[in-house]
Amino acid sequence: MSRKSQVVICGAGIAGISAAYHLSKVGFRDILIVDPRPPLSLTSNMSTEGYRNWWPDPALLSLMNRSIDLLEQLAAESGNVFRMNHRGYLYVSGNDEGVHAFAARAAHVADLGAGPLRIHTGSDAGYSSTPEDPHASGADLLLDPDLIQKHFPCLTTRAIAALHVRRAGWLSAQQLGMYLLEQARERGVRLEAAQVESIAQSGGRVRSVRLSSGEHVDCELFVDAAGPFVKQVGRMLDLDIPVRTELHLKVSFNDHLGIIPRDAPLMIWEDEQLLPWDADEGLALEDDLETRWLTERFRAGVHARAEGSDANQTVLILWDYAAQFMEPVFPPPLDSVYPEVVLRGLSTMLPGLTRYFGRAPRPYIDGGYYVKTAENRLLCGPLPVEGAYVIGALSGYGIMSCCAAGELLAAHMSNSQLPLYARAFCIDRYDDPAYMQALSEVDNSGQL
Repeated sequence: MSRKSQVVICGAGIAGISAAYHLSKVGFRDILIVDPRPPLSLTSNMSTEGYRNWWPDPALLSLMNRSIDLLEQLAAESGNVFRMNHRGYLYVSGNDEGVHAFAARAAHVADLGAGPLRIHTGSDAGYSSTPEDPHASGADLLLDPDLIQKHFPCLTTRAIAALHVRRAGWLSAQQLGMYLLEQARERGVRLEAAQVESIAQSGGRVRSVRLSSGEHVDCELFVDAAGPFVKQVGRMLDLDIPVRTELHLKVSFNDHLGIIPRDAPLMIWEDEQLLPWDADEGLALEDDLETRWLTERFRAGVHARAEGSDANQTVLILWDYAAQFMEPVFPPPLDSVYPEVVLRGLSTMLPGLTRYFGRAPRPYIDGGYYVKTAENRLLCGPLPVEGAYVIGALSGYGIMSCCAAGELLAAHMSNSQLPLYARAFCIDRYDDPAYMQALSEVDNSGQL
């Protein structure tokens, strides 16, 4: 059995749905999204659902600024159905030796176009942490411990630097995705529960896809938006998509003691640390080869935010202290010690959480995969097979980048004018010797 569709999109995650939305917006009408799972159910809702325009990569920064513009437009037109807030991100450090590097990094990102950097060095420095201004930009760098404590008393007194990024916050990824899908469906986009099993091509271009239902769908255009399976779908085109999948976990629990304020920004601890075990616990862990790693130094980056209203005291915590590349399997493997490790790690920044040691409410763990290129730039644009496109490798920033990425893909596919950052995300960048030389010199964060 055979039928036709102008565009087939493989994947109903936030990338595929955004692609369909923007393609329908520029005039494509016969669009089919196929996915064996319900929309947005694989990895799109497994993050902190945050957004920020604070990026050290100028191409990503430009893309994120555009994406946040689009998110704000969607929030306005929908009555903010996806609950976008502007509470910001708060990067915190207690490292006296690293405070100058902390400030230098902030100044660098500000200079790239993230907005002005305002430095506050006194306790009466005119800083306000509370307004949710949707037009706020830049960041406030607090370098006075008393000022930090005045505005964020939940933080450790060790905090000597806090960077409050203002064009940042979070939203409901599920509600955003469903809103985009509903709008796309009104313009004729169809969603079917099926899996792409093969892609036929001849004469160097895509001709059709075969679905798990047994149907063949003739198509002019095909989009690989398969999330953690973007590489496997690329193989159906005889292409090697240059990505890896990295397992990331998330834990949530009921903060019934109210340690993390409901109106606080998303908070990130920027320092490496040793976990706070008591003397007996530390000795016991050190003596066992299987647990000794729990007494070693952990990487920076544990972060958390409040979730829900006053009646819902949920807290979300993420920390990629042992991120590992692996082939994606579902459900993803869970780490039984993850809740204890992230709670103790977060308590370094938020010492009130020590009250939960040994008596924390039952945690809920889930996770998904970051799909990453070597330099952490997404892939968006044409593939080396005519009629085939990719939107993927959105790493841990799929929710915040999806609107601009979908718009960019639609510009490629409709032969419209491309933004200046488009070239940075095309797969053919790896054919440029100068780019590959720069790629060989990236630091260990994988960020150009």
